[in-house]
Amino acid sequence: MKDLKSKVCRIALVQAEPVMFDKKASLEKALAYVKEAAAHHAELIVFPELFIPGYPIGMNFGFSMGKRTKAGREDWMKYCEASVVVGEEEFKQLSEAAKESGAYISIGFSERDAVIGTLYNSNAVFEPNGSYKVHRKLKPTGSERLVWGDANRDYFPITDTPWGPMGNLICWESYMPLARVALYQKGITIYLSPNTNDNPEWQATIQHIAIEGKCFFVNSDMLVRKSSYPKDLNCQNEIDAQPDMVCRGGSCIIDPFGHYVTEPVWDEEAVIYAELDMTLPTACKMEHDAVGHYARPDVLKLIVNED
Repeated sequence: MKDLKSKVCRIALVQAEPVMFDKKASLEKALAYVKEAAAHHAELIVFPELFIPGYPIGMNFGFSMGKRTKAGREDWMKYCEASVVVGEEEFKQLSEAAKESGAYISIGFSERDAVIGTLYNSNAVFEPNGSYKVHRKLKPTGSERLVWGDANRDYFPITDTPWGPMGNLICWESYMPLARVALYQKGITIYLSPNTNDNPEWQATIQHIAIEGKCFFVNSDMLVRKSSYPKDLNCQNEIDAQPDMVCRGGSCIIDPFGHYVTEPVWDEEAVIYAELDMTLPTACKMEHDAVGHYARPDVLKLIVNED
């Protein structure tokens, strides 16, 4: 464990609604929030899952068991074209924003592979020098598998920060116990969780993980309104069946004791600011370290294949 370069992390947690199916407008909105957060001296700026170009909640893209539809394929193509290729223009602008703000930026995006046709549910962390690391979701959840593929690389990247190692798991990846342990074994002090979990049970989950991992859990959720879906989609009946507020948010930050640093925010866009006491992740391990003195490696061992 390295010594901390900074004992306080000034964080801006952005709960906002993406511009659905529009990567240019979603990026512009993200950059505006980065500028606002930087003006408040944020050192870490965190956005939700699939902020570019939005999470298409409730859509099935014409899939049913053994069947597809032409209309669904047309909707999928719109989403595919709005997805982001790593290293292209959107990444260049986010890299510049990180350098100009002097902050770390975490943002979820639908990744379109530059060579093959598969999409991935991904998250990028940009550093203040403009460099970045990408994590691809290991296993898309449920019907997400109709849109995004299993990660084939970029499993557990860690970003070294002044506050210790920082990593992320996307949404229900956090229900994969061994994936959590893979992050714990890398000594993370900040656990980023871009997601769309606005259910009350999720709040119990994130408190448990913060205690288990002795880390700060950054719960980054978004808003999605039914009125925000593009009007030219073919699946209007699926969208009409959704509630007016499709995703309510609930973003918050949990400390290593499982306590709320910031309470969940519901049903509104907000930038949640906080100062995190980064001495806590180490201090809490005096009595419990899940991968250290409270482990039994002679009995239980996790082997992670990151090749």
